[in-house]
Amino acid sequence: MTTLYSKEDIVAKARELAQMISESNEVDFFKRAEAQINENQKIREMISSIKSLQKQAVNFQHYGKHEALKQVEEKIEKIQNQLDELPIIQEFQDSQIEVNDLLQLVSHTISNKVTNEVISSTGGDLLAGETGSKVRSSTGGSCS
Repeated sequence: MTTLYSKEDIVAKARELAQMISESNEVDFFKRAEAQINENQKIREMISSIKSLQKQAVNFQHYGKHEALKQVEEKIEKIQNQLDELPIIQEFQDSQIEVNDLLQLVSHTISNKVTNEVISSTGGDLLAGETGSKVRSSTGGSCS
């Protein structure tokens, strides 16, 4: 006999899975890299400069000061490039990608498993990706 799960049961398991992910190597590395960035005075100053310049850029754009806007955007790009060259920033960005990849893998795994279970439980064709009702209706079977 098949066990039927409630939405609450599923959400509880999702919370368990989220807890596991938050305690994974990928997330741990991400948190450590973020902490190193936040503790680095030079990086904090560079980020602060970018935020200040971005505010100026918004004002220049609003008032149609195109040349000033262009100069501010070039300054932002220069600082951003300097930041991007720092190994800790590169590690942080890599860790963001790793965490995102893990989340995508979990999402795709769940989606594929649910789809395959629906197809199998209805007597469908896994290779064709069709449920049993689709297979039966395409072979001329009737429901009457």
